[in-house]
Amino acid sequence: MSKSIHIVSFDVPFPPSYGGVIDVFYKIKALKELGVAVHLHCFKYGREESKELNEICESVHYYDRDRSRKLLFSRDPFIVTSRRSKELLKNLSLDEIPVLFEGLHCCAYLTAPELEKKKKLVRTHNIEHDYYSGLADVEPKLLKRMYFRREARKLERFEKNLSIANSILAISPADAKSLSGRYKNVQHVMAFHPYEKVSIESGKGNFALYHGNLEVGENIQAAMFLVNEVFNDLEIPLVIAGNNPSAALKAAVSRKKNITLKANISTAEIDQLIAAAQVNVLPTFQATGIKLKLLAALFRGRFCLVNSPMVANTGLESLCVMGETSAAMKSQVKKLFGEEFKLEEIEKRKLLLADRFSNRRNAEKIVGLI
Repeated sequence: MSKSIHIVSFDVPFPPSYGGVIDVFYKIKALKELGVAVHLHCFKYGREESKELNEICESVHYYDRDRSRKLLFSRDPFIVTSRRSKELLKNLSLDEIPVLFEGLHCCAYLTAPELEKKKKLVRTHNIEHDYYSGLADVEPKLLKRMYFRREARKLERFEKNLSIANSILAISPADAKSLSGRYKNVQHVMAFHPYEKVSIESGKGNFALYHGNLEVGENIQAAMFLVNEVFNDLEIPLVIAGNNPSAALKAAVSRKKNITLKANISTAEIDQLIAAAQVNVLPTFQATGIKLKLLAALFRGRFCLVNSPMVANTGLESLCVMGETSAAMKSQVKKLFGEEFKLEEIEKRKLLLADRFSNRRNAEKIVGLI
């Protein structure tokens, strides 16, 4: 069995401060703990090179992502063609070590003749064409909406290249089911995350929290829903935390006395907010992949209030309080602010999360495949 692997990452996975790179970083960490030498290849487009990655990887290689607008006219998706590098292909072809491509984003060379004899795995973070269609549905700007629609069509066509992969590692049960209908060798490997155990603070919190990357359309939509339809006439405080909030969200929050926006704070500060909140309120209107913010709320937070697209087919439904409409969420928020988070709920989380979301167990699956 090989004890080495190449991992091609769509971004520099340190710091692990948003969903996709959280999965990549903690995957590398778990593989290292099993004695696997990871040769990391990552595309740069804003994040700095990281000495922390040198400590957990056998080698780290960086490639500049080409974001030229001319690539928008390529037959292949922009997220793929902007991550081509002759140097990457050369480095991957120098040995017989298996390759794990992180997302369709990194699959430009999945079908390359130079890698024909290599074992190739692909981690799917979403059904990408569905994800991009969802982004288009909530994008107010015409040009961006057109880009997302075109990208969705290209991604649906490009996805057929997954038939070349020896293994496809789907991040959620729903994605595994969807992909299994089109490809062989689909495995379900749950999301990697920073939490080794369930750790929830005693007592009660005095605010509700929504957190997410606030420059992503689906998160902006969820935050605006909470501002305008759930907490619009409640006295209960809501904190919204995340990177680069839109002007529209800032304006909406400024009109509400009970809502506070915390922009561009550190991962540690968000973790503290998750633990301190009485309720983590996490609606979504796009049921794709699995949301890492949901895992954060379940490992570290008290009550977790969601709608069905957030938890559908994840196996986590029983750990959350459900609210499908703004009225239902409003009612549940009021109710949960009068309750203590019980010890039996903590034990229930420990039992289910330790079984399904063990980084070590998931890393062992990958080692078995390589």
